[in-house]
Amino acid sequence: QVQLVESGGGLVQAGGSLRLSCAASGRTVSDYTMGWFRQAPGKEREFVAAITWSSGSTYYADSVKGRFTISRDNAKNTVYLQMNSLKPEDTGVYYCAARPFGSGSRYSAAAYTYWGQGTQVTVSS
Repeated sequence: QVQLVESGGGLVQAGGSLRLSCAASGRTVSDYTMGWFRQAPGKEREFVAAITWSSGSTYYADSVKGRFTISRDNAKNTVYLQMNSLKPEDTGVYYCAARPFGSGSRYSAAAYTYWGQGTQVTVSS
């Protein structure tokens, strides 16, 4: 079992920044891909970014490339999502998730086994 706890959400004006954190505990996550997804009201959960824990390779949705940065701290077992130049369309609940190695597409929510409780991000115009 892997437990994930997100933090760092909040209300920010357009153009501002936030940093989300996802602390992992339980079994080792060194063989996992860690992802961030978001869900706006009335919309499906969508992929935002992912990082392979072992290699540090990163992947982004086109809508956030150049604005968001995903990173990890091995010593703290924590994944971060630095969000800059935020837009109102970035508003939603942000979820951290863990995908076992080889378990489907890293861009698909269905491939992720463990999920955090989510943290709200609201960007005002």
